[in-house]
Amino acid sequence: QVQLVESGGGSVQAGGSLRLSCAVSGYSSVNCMAWFRQAPGKEREGVAFISSGGGSTDYADSVKGRFTISQDNAKNTLYLQMNSLKPEDTAMYYCAADNPLIGPAIQSLGIISRLFSYWGQGTQVTVSS
Repeated sequence: QVQLVESGGGSVQAGGSLRLSCAVSGYSSVNCMAWFRQAPGKEREGVAFISSGGGSTDYADSVKGRFTISQDNAKNTLYLQMNSLKPEDTAMYYCAADNPLIGPAIQSLGIISRLFSYWGQGTQVTVSS
């Protein structure tokens, strides 16, 4: 059974940085991974995506140039480096995973939550002005 455990959230002032981690275990065919976020009263938003082997990445327009998704296959860990944080980045951040077959759907539909089967419990990021 696939398990995803996020860490690295916290409180930071605007302009600061955080790095989120997502430890992955129990997978056999999980290769596509993504970060989502959800603020109170808002829908879950796809933030960043990385394809099997890291060959392709995609970002929400709101975070392009500020966030970087990466993975360390040796450590079975997904990362999200967040720089130049803004108050509007405040949200619960979730990592998600699924098999490589969703890659084409991501390319055509975007980073949408219904494409992912496996989810972590989330880590809170709070950015103050």
